[in-house]
Amino acid sequence: MELDDELCLCFHVTKRKVINYLRVKKPQRPGQLADCFGAGTGCGWCRKTLRRLFDEYQGEAAAVTAASDAEPSAAEYARGRTQYVKAGGGTPPPGATPIAEEPTG
Repeated sequence: MELDDELCLCFHVTKRKVINYLRVKKPQRPGQLADCFGAGTGCGWCRKTLRRLFDEYQGEAAAVTAASDAEPSAAEYARGRTQYVKAGGGTPPPGATPIAEEPTG
């Protein structure tokens, strides 16, 4: 995932915005990332990634393990969200990036 890819697909919040928010605002809890343009308050798909970025910023040991996993591409991330939503994980709000269409074969 690149810096300008959307991390929160519901509210179109990029990874760059979240990282800058962490750097400038220095939130004390992961839930405070919701103040970054509503990140994490839609369908919920991005919360795990937001937590990982928060942990990395805080320098917590849990982030070291999570960071070692390869980050998905933007397309893989969007497909993961599609599976999450279709499995009943959450409902994107109006105006959210649409869930990815699965190829028909």
